[in-house]
Amino acid sequence: MVNRLHSTGSLLLGLLLIGACERDGGPAVTSERAVAQTADAATEFQALSRAEDVAADDWFALAQRARQAGDFDTASAALNQSAADLAPPRVNLERARIEVAAERPAEAIAILRWMADSGFLGVALITDDPVLGGLKGDAGFDAIVGTMSRAAYPCRYDEEFRAFDFWIGEWDVHLPGGQFAGSNVIRSEEAGCMVTERWTSAGSGSGSSINYLDRTTGQWVQVWNSENGAQIYLTGGMTEEGMLLEGTLHYVANGTTLPLRGLWTPLADGRVRQYFEQSTDNGESWAPWFEGFYTRKSEPPTE
Repeated sequence: MVNRLHSTGSLLLGLLLIGACERDGGPAVTSERAVAQTADAATEFQALSRAEDVAADDWFALAQRARQAGDFDTASAALNQSAADLAPPRVNLERARIEVAAERPAEAIAILRWMADSGFLGVALITDDPVLGGLKGDAGFDAIVGTMSRAAYPCRYDEEFRAFDFWIGEWDVHLPGGQFAGSNVIRSEEAGCMVTERWTSAGSGSGSSINYLDRTTGQWVQVWNSENGAQIYLTGGMTEEGMLLEGTLHYVANGTTLPLRGLWTPLADGRVRQYFEQSTDNGESWAPWFEGFYTRKSEPPTE
């Protein structure tokens, strides 16, 4: 019969571990309790070493308990037992936690730097970790987080993706004569890779668009769809007058497709002017299709 010890199912381990360790972020233990916990971790390591078919997760759980107990040698040894069968990032993050707990921050940072150099992009797993997050403020740690963040969220750190940010916000939109046309909510989403639009007209009609910089062409793209079957596809970029996008307007109801272009201009008083023109002669001449002036309701919403 296989004698497999589980971290939660063994009566022996349960007796050994009663009151033995705190969770990360929990209260500090007294020196007397720490000594007892260290002895328990070492005893459990010996028990697992004699057992057959021990799960990698059991070794990993022991490594965590030993670290919390301050038995860093046992923690490292148990972690080594689990390493072959667990995802390397999971193991290496625990190695770094052990080094932090052992007051060896330089070694922990070296592990995290190696992970970053190897392509690990789980920034939040490091910064939100109750142990590793304690390294914030260390120049080496902050540099690693910065490098990983730029690799994980490239749009957020690329100024060319910020070109349409002047449109971000919650707006009331009025026609040139002052009539209320509707409300629009423009947000930056997907870590700065996309600007989304949610339009509600004064007559309760609706529509939405996604806007993004296509890195393959270097052009901005807008894809719009509304409840009445109007489909817009525009491309372009920033000009001296603002964001100029050109393309087509297609009406699903009758199958008509017409040239369309739009210009978004940030105004000195904080408003944004949106001006669309449509052509019925394949671009030979243009006529106004929509003109609206955006007045901000509130500060730009954040992600």
